[in-house]
Amino acid sequence: MTEDKIIIVTSQRSSLDTGKRDIADMVASTFTLAGGKVKYGDGYPGWEPNIDSEILAITKKSYEKLFSEEPKVLVIHAGLECGIIGEKYPGMDMISYGPTMRGAHSPDEKVEISTVEKFWDLTLEVLRNAPKG
Repeated sequence: MTEDKIIIVTSQRSSLDTGKRDIADMVASTFTLAGGKVKYGDGYPGWEPNIDSEILAITKKSYEKLFSEEPKVLVIHAGLECGIIGEKYPGMDMISYGPTMRGAHSPDEKVEISTVEKFWDLTLEVLRNAPKG
């Protein structure tokens, strides 16, 4: 006799590992209440941005110079690569930014082409102003 089953895989993300675990526990509770079995994987590490970061200050100044406006600095659940890199190189000064995207990680994923050049120019300006060494 074969067992009928449904396998559901979820991936919680957070800038804080504790927040990610809290969300995972809420999802697990829902499935447990419905009679499901829950198994946790390793997942991705959290990454808490440093608002006093030197590279952030350089990037903000570069943005203002290039675009004559203040950048919007936000903390969101993204920054997956920063979490992975930060785990390997603790204390590394880093930020995460990029062009405007819609529907990320889905078949509907799109990038606003007009924002790609803007962030390329910003990256070059940041590199020109970054500390040498």
